[in-house]
Amino acid sequence: MRVLVVGSGGREHALAAKLGSERAVSYICCAPGNPGMEKIAAVERIDISDTDALLALALRERIDLTVVGPELPLERGLVDRFGEAQCRVFGPTRAASQLECSKVFAKEFMARHGIPTARYRVCTTAEQAFAVVSSGELGVPVVVKADGLAAGKGVVVAANRDEAIDAVRAAMVDHRFGAAGSRVVLEECLVGPEASFFAICDGRRAVPLTSAQDHKRIFDGDRGPNTGGMGAFAPSPLVDGAMQARVMREIVDPVLNGMRAEGAPYSGFLYVGLMLTCDGPRVIEFNVRFGDPEAQVVMPLIASDLHPVLDAAARGALDESSAVSMKPQVSVGVVLASAGYPGEIRVGQPITGLDEANAEPGVMVFHAGTAMKDNQLVTAGGRVLTVVASGTDYAQARDRAYAAAARVRFEGMQYRHDIGLKTL
Repeated sequence: MRVLVVGSGGREHALAAKLGSERAVSYICCAPGNPGMEKIAAVERIDISDTDALLALALRERIDLTVVGPELPLERGLVDRFGEAQCRVFGPTRAASQLECSKVFAKEFMARHGIPTARYRVCTTAEQAFAVVSSGELGVPVVVKADGLAAGKGVVVAANRDEAIDAVRAAMVDHRFGAAGSRVVLEECLVGPEASFFAICDGRRAVPLTSAQDHKRIFDGDRGPNTGGMGAFAPSPLVDGAMQARVMREIVDPVLNGMRAEGAPYSGFLYVGLMLTCDGPRVIEFNVRFGDPEAQVVMPLIASDLHPVLDAAARGALDESSAVSMKPQVSVGVVLASAGYPGEIRVGQPITGLDEANAEPGVMVFHAGTAMKDNQLVTAGGRVLTVVASGTDYAQARDRAYAAAARVRFEGMQYRHDIGLKTL
């Protein structure tokens, strides 16, 4: 099988590493890729929003299966375009991608189909949002969400009404997120531990994968602003067999049934962001692709071949034999970020120590914001690398991950020191 992975981050590096290691995968290509992927795959520098160029690549390279990593090409209709050309692709259509690409659509969809989530109000003007916040009907803290994609920065958990007013003003008056903030969703703030659950879907049927927990805030102790994710561990100790069955029954299956009934069958990775409340699991959000950095900690744990399951899902052919088996291990991933992230950063800093980090037992280092300059690996983004380690328990995996992270050097490097600590 010849496989194309679309994307350039740590998630796509992890997907390419897993798929490329499988015996039946004879060729793997990544677009636009990154320097880490160049060691395991052919890399084509193509803009992920250029669906025609990606399709031309798939046709030229006789690709059997394309796996889409990030949400942007899904929102742009890459799956629809490939479908028109009868090229097999794993991911949701543009219509189905609304589950992530529009917070308003997702909340109203859940309301229509009885999927458990927080109470909410949709606001189309700043004045309307200010009135809802001032009324206190959703309580405090209150969550303010920009409707559209905002690079992981469109959600604010406001501790009080003033913070909520500021968040609304940033989205709807100052247009900090552009068109993504033309509408906002205001939600009650659910209470409980968070976990992420992943399933592989083919439009009618879903195969459970596993769970994870990530760390969004920039600083130890969950302090500071939200980021795209500073680390993760898998699986989540909070999601046992009974909880997995409940999430499949109360959330994943109703999503598939509802999307099919509304004429937009859902195929691809389904990422369910969960709040495990005293009343049961509640949906915080959906993502229509694998998480990052969750993919980096999940992929090394998969024992069976992944490509047959993704291929079957892309064909709408999952059945009782479609299953993913996991290793009896856990993993912890630590994101190494540039100074200033998630704000203004400086790129072009030389990176050293990767060979030593990768030599640590059970460790894999996945690239994200890296580039080559004058034959030197340098930083090229906010989240630069994810150092992932597997082990028999979380303590061992944490020790290995942090030992490997300590081997890496670049000016201004920052990372959290408490990733996975809650498991202990």
